[in-house]
Amino acid sequence: MVILLVVVAAVAAVARRIKIPPAILLVVAGVVLALIPGLPAVELAPELVLLMVLPPLIYSSAVAMSWKEFRFNLRPIALLAVGCVVFTTVAVAAATHYLLGLPWAVGFVLGAIVSPPDAVAPLSIARRLQIPRRILVVLEGEGLANDATALILYRFAVVAVSVGAFSFSEAVGTFATIVIGEVLWGIGVGWAMLRLRRWVGDPLIEITLSVLTPYLAYWPPAELGGSGVLATVTTGLYISWNGYLLISAATRLQGVFFWEFLIYTIEGLVFLITGLQARTLVARIGAYPVWELVVSAIVVSVVVIVARFVWVYPVVYVPRWIPAIRRRDPAPTWQTPFALAFTGVRGVVSLAAALAIPFAVDSGAPFPARDLILFLTFTVILVTLVGQGLLLPRVIRALGLAHAGRRERHAERVEEYAARRAALAAALERLEQLATERDLPDEVLKPLRAHTRDQLRHVDNRSDGDAHHRRLTELREDIELELIAAERARIQRPVPHRHADRRDPPPHRARARPARGRPRLPPRGAMNRFRAESGPCHIRRGGACPRPCFNPRAVGTTGGDKPRPYKTR
Repeated sequence: MVILLVVVAAVAAVARRIKIPPAILLVVAGVVLALIPGLPAVELAPELVLLMVLPPLIYSSAVAMSWKEFRFNLRPIALLAVGCVVFTTVAVAAATHYLLGLPWAVGFVLGAIVSPPDAVAPLSIARRLQIPRRILVVLEGEGLANDATALILYRFAVVAVSVGAFSFSEAVGTFATIVIGEVLWGIGVGWAMLRLRRWVGDPLIEITLSVLTPYLAYWPPAELGGSGVLATVTTGLYISWNGYLLISAATRLQGVFFWEFLIYTIEGLVFLITGLQARTLVARIGAYPVWELVVSAIVVSVVVIVARFVWVYPVVYVPRWIPAIRRRDPAPTWQTPFALAFTGVRGVVSLAAALAIPFAVDSGAPFPARDLILFLTFTVILVTLVGQGLLLPRVIRALGLAHAGRRERHAERVEEYAARRAALAAALERLEQLATERDLPDEVLKPLRAHTRDQLRHVDNRSDGDAHHRRLTELREDIELELIAAERARIQRPVPHRHADRRDPPPHRARARPARGRPRLPPRGAMNRFRAESGPCHIRRGGACPRPCFNPRAVGTTGGDKPRPYKTR
């Protein structure tokens, strides 16, 4: 584990330097390490990903999602997370059946595995290039819910292969039951955990409960035959919408840093271990001819990529034929659906689902084409993650979407400054009311009024667009940072222990020798705490200390005892 963390840190540092998403470089590094002779093989346990890794990743993304934006973009998110996954599954099943000769049920298993995109690498590139905010929201929302659809289809397909039969009407009813049940369960878990965290009221315990929340939302539905993903998404969105009312600011601040580190570590390890699976997969496909593997990989990869383009354009423009939708949400330019279609990168959920395929069916016979499914899944991940991931920045720039979000950022800043200005004006109004109601003295009123007006002037200088005001604001912020640094440096500087009697010898010439029978001095932590509470030493030559002194350099005694003289070398 330590070696893996070292590799993750080193690869992430290199990726930052060369401006490549760490997920892509980690997978490549894992493949290279896996093919080095002599290194031990690392095999990813599917239960580890599906039951331990996936819940916190989904929950963190759901909590970070704005419920307002998610609700506004619910139509495109649902059409991608449900419709596109189902369409891709059917397309892959048909292509593998007619072109590669696989049975329909096995083709559906493969299609369900490779259908859900992973938004980690595309989102990191898109945020860096500052594409429009709505594309980011749709990609994030799709990444939350598409795993639920894919895992439910995957379970139906595996059961069909194992049993040898499939009922469409029964599958539709089961799917609807799972969706309704998981949504209700997720709301209940979110409601209960928020009340429990408010009752606890301790940041450390609340963060511990936040770690347990995704597993509590995920495990019961997964054990009962559902996916668990939809329940976890629902819990995260519920906490995102209601958490600020019941979770303290201190807890939220600490939780942000903790969850960022946790998710960063989990994602880095998972992508690295995904690349390390190359050795195990190569060892399992020795029975297949090379040409068959190459043709199969090309067919499946092309179908997966093309199917997303075929689905995205109609679902973007066809709903806008309805006048009500067109008036409320005008149609975007052709570049927006192209960017959405090109970001169909597959990730670790697909690999974990492939590894979770049972080795045998109910009759005891081996699961058909299991090793081929594993190889094709890994190939699709490499082609989409590495190939499309590396081309994505150039595609976004060619589409003219790079830095297109700057106008949105400017509008958001204008809205933010307007809200700050309104809040400060309300604070000034309330201050004047308090001054009238409580008859506040000028010594209290004037500093508060001046401070609030200074904040209001600072906001105005940042938002009016004047270059001189902007320079003054930047200069003020720089000076404030310098003052904070000076305060921090002064507080962290060690303060020597000063004796009240200047005639006493300096500390470096005094030596403490505890008297016989006396208790030992307290530990250094207690001494430092006492010095901070009681101030300088009150030892006097020839007199008793009025209160206990824990300075090991001073040789006085506690109050009431006979003092001992200083010993000098």
